[in-house]
Amino acid sequence: MTLGLVIVDMHAAHERITYEHMKIASSNEGIKVQPLLVPISIAVSEKEADLAEEHNNYLQSLGMEIERLGPESISLRQVPTILANANVEQLLRDVLSDISDHGSSDRLEAHRDEILSTMACHGSVRANRQLTIAEMNALLRDMEHTERSGQCNHGRPTWVQQNLTDLDKLFLRGQ
Repeated sequence: MTLGLVIVDMHAAHERITYEHMKIASSNEGIKVQPLLVPISIAVSEKEADLAEEHNNYLQSLGMEIERLGPESISLRQVPTILANANVEQLLRDVLSDISDHGSSDRLEAHRDEILSTMACHGSVRANRQLTIAEMNALLRDMEHTERSGQCNHGRPTWVQQNLTDLDKLFLRGQ
């Protein structure tokens, strides 16, 4: 056993965990959804409203139900349960941006993991949020059981380790 210190980037770790859960759910049983008690009306460009309407079936496969309200207005009626506490308006805007970038629905399927990654980022704990001890322990346990938990969806490390020698150097010990 090596003594030292492990530092975890909770956002990056939670993002990876959320992403892997969403990929599995999407492939196996579909993403669980939660209807919004009060639908969110969102002002968008006409192009974005057209995209949302054109790709409504695809958005539903991602767990988002939208309805076009007007030329530059849509309503978000349901979201993936795992993302219920996220900023769902910004999430929808980012997903529409991804759809715009990737073009046709054939290409969308090829970029599904990238879109799920965007969604996972929005659903993850934020950097300045204080986790309880129970939440920290749950995050570490989830990391132990999640594929590729050593890096986030963007390729950055989710944790680093400093051994005693490294820590001694930080505090100028032994010099």
